[in-house]
Amino acid sequence: MTDTPAPYGTPDHPRVAVRGEARLEVDPETAHITITVTARGKDRRTTLEDLTRRNAHVLELARTYGQAVEKLETGALSITPELTQRGRDEKIRAYHGRVHITAELADFTALGELTTRIADLDMTRITGPRWALRPDSPAYTEARRQAVREALQRAREYADALGTHLTALLELADLGAENTALAPPVPAPPGGFGARAAYGGTEPETPPVLDLEPQRQTVYAQVNARFTMAPPKL
Repeated sequence: MTDTPAPYGTPDHPRVAVRGEARLEVDPETAHITITVTARGKDRRTTLEDLTRRNAHVLELARTYGQAVEKLETGALSITPELTQRGRDEKIRAYHGRVHITAELADFTALGELTTRIADLDMTRITGPRWALRPDSPAYTEARRQAVREALQRAREYADALGTHLTALLELADLGAENTALAPPVPAPPGGFGARAAYGGTEPETPPVLDLEPQRQTVYAQVNARFTMAPPKL
């Protein structure tokens, strides 16, 4: 008959269970911006043509930054009629066009210049940046290592308090290092990163470049660990 280990240890093989935690403050590795290009007109075709032209302009501008823009993706596109009601009749007053573009950059120097130039475009809105780490960032690995080291140190301190020492590791359970939480991004101001560009008016030929300060990211890791100890002399 096979002996089943006691779930909480035995006098000959006492167990100690601890939790290790780590919290790191690191610089972000990427920045994400959301660009909304809009158009408005009384004719559906004209509105769509204006939207297409402005969308192409934004994409061409972003592509001029080469590898600094790591991802450039187009999201939802919509052409929506604006209705006006007079009595029992509904008529189309205008058409509103909108297309969403997202961009991911790792070069934060280029980020400040690109966001300023996009915010200066007609009928274009930009929101962001949202700072982040890459999924395979070394910061996650380091946080897990520190959490394990803390768990081991804590278990040793408990054993030392009893005048004994650890003998074996029984279990190491990940409590969230794979789903590491980041500090919530700072909310963008109303109207987005840059205010919606005006319909007309005189603008400087070259807008001033915004100086963006990257928001440091908080990385967490937690583990549970179980060890066995040599029997203490109580």
